[in-house]
Amino acid sequence: MEPAAPHSPAEPTELTVTSPEQMRELGLKLAKLLRAGDLVMLSGELGAGKTTLTRGLGEGLGVRGAVTSPTFVIARVHPSLGDGPPLVHVDAYRLGGGLDEMEDLDLDVSLPDSVIVVEWGEGKVEELTDDRLQVQIHRAVGDTTDEVRHVTLTGLGGRWAAVDLGVLAA
Repeated sequence: MEPAAPHSPAEPTELTVTSPEQMRELGLKLAKLLRAGDLVMLSGELGAGKTTLTRGLGEGLGVRGAVTSPTFVIARVHPSLGDGPPLVHVDAYRLGGGLDEMEDLDLDVSLPDSVIVVEWGEGKVEELTDDRLQVQIHRAVGDTTDEVRHVTLTGLGGRWAAVDLGVLAA
């Protein structure tokens, strides 16, 4: 795989999600846009909905196994039940050393054949590829009863230049 030419980010797509079910549905829709070799970086406060979004991605990709937070195992591989790519779900929250610790997971080996979703990946996985989708999930801090989330999706690199993330709003 050739490294992508440096490319400025596309215009971010902003969505409002009002329930966990809508977050899962966003994952289902996003899965239709993903293909082997894609890196998705998720960021947001604890409880923002990163794992719920990933659960929808797993359903949409048709992978085996329940998608749960991989906090204590760091990474889980969910093989495809069909002919699609496997989902590699990584929680980098407990990793502090950046790419050095991430290299131990061999994500660079998995990336060409898988969809890799990394929670808490900022500053840790950007060197894997210039092409990635950044998903930021914001919620009202301190208000644990409010289900409203503001989701910002930004495609980086040539892979995402022609992808219309606006279809996720439909």
